[in-house]
Amino acid sequence: MRIGLVGKPNVGKSTFFSAATLAKVDIANYPFCTIEPNVGVAFIEARKPCPCKDIRQRLESEGRLQPISDEDQRQGSICQPRTGSCVGFRRLVPCFLVDVAGLVPGASEGKGRGNAFLSDLANSDALIQVVDAAGSTDIEGNPIGAGQTKEDAQLRINQEIEFLANELDAWISGILMDGWQRGVRRVQAEGEKGLVSFIHERLTGLGANLNTVANAYDEFKNEVGDCGQPWNWQDEIINKLAIRVRIALFPIHIAANKCDIAPEGALQNITSNGAIIPCMADVELALRRAQSAGLIDYISGQETFEILDKASLNEAQLKALSHMQERLKSNKGTGIATIIDKVLFDELDHIVVYPVQDELHWTDGDGKVLPDAFVVANAIQAKPLAYKVHSDLGDGFIKGVDGRTRRVVGAEHELSDGDVLKIHAKS
Repeated sequence: MRIGLVGKPNVGKSTFFSAATLAKVDIANYPFCTIEPNVGVAFIEARKPCPCKDIRQRLESEGRLQPISDEDQRQGSICQPRTGSCVGFRRLVPCFLVDVAGLVPGASEGKGRGNAFLSDLANSDALIQVVDAAGSTDIEGNPIGAGQTKEDAQLRINQEIEFLANELDAWISGILMDGWQRGVRRVQAEGEKGLVSFIHERLTGLGANLNTVANAYDEFKNEVGDCGQPWNWQDEIINKLAIRVRIALFPIHIAANKCDIAPEGALQNITSNGAIIPCMADVELALRRAQSAGLIDYISGQETFEILDKASLNEAQLKALSHMQERLKSNKGTGIATIIDKVLFDELDHIVVYPVQDELHWTDGDGKVLPDAFVVANAIQAKPLAYKVHSDLGDGFIKGVDGRTRRVVGAEHELSDGDVLKIHAKS
């Protein structure tokens, strides 16, 4: 699962990326600080408690495990994650983030990094556009000072959202127009089905599937009505088709960064075809680094943190932490974990499932408890999940066993969030 971080230069994309992944990247107050895309892993809390909570409860009830002690640093968790972590039954699962170079108007015509930027987005499952909620930069990312009024900030935010959508529209429109006459000849032989197939073939490299393209084409037809034969369409009509395809392929979710210094009400009446979440990337990065240094106890996504050793901090550090505590409470969190969580689990409709080799003890072949947590599409079937674990398991799939009910399930059994599944396959 890959989420692309996009937007104009100098709005805090690299700060957002570093805060979410703790990867070391260049962060500077000028456009095009990022030239090549940075790729990192953000660990996001699964929506449901780790199933190791159920194991612990069973073992405690059987007298085979002592109750959780105050000294237990993992607060009761007994699983052994291969990736991520689990503390207090909070299972963290991976999500890839791609931080690409800042986009400027005219990218579809070669300005800035041009189509190289747009190509960086092709393999992303969703886009988070980081925008400057404070309105402190112009459309090309140059600092101009924070917007003095709510209206100033709203104007600049809307400009940012619109120009990214416009560049994506122009990019897709260009792909469609290239070879359009060849494509519409298929209409004469196959009808509209041939045109949909042509569009799908042109956009396969952007992750388009036939069903998505067909739905976008239906929306386009509902919008424009009777517009004549495709071989007579003007550029304006093809551009409208590109917009519908872009909306289907690239829902744009907005991380309204620098919200803590934005004018009050700046995000009112801001619209997007995705989620809009206020964010403070610089605060999140500072808190994550303080946590890594052992100065505070902070869980990303929460509205507060605890200072662990005040005696070791100087007055300036304590003042800075106090200020961040106020900003955190005011915004109800930094918004970084919130928007990734919303995009991953709500917008992309994904869940977390736990494949195991032993359905009784929920372990792998080495006896490790629940080492794997897979982020997969909601209602994924047992056999496709087997393929995600290993191609041999998919090829030799025989049956599955639900870890909780011990019920045998078939290849088409649909999994739910938090399910534990044993996969039986021919060796």
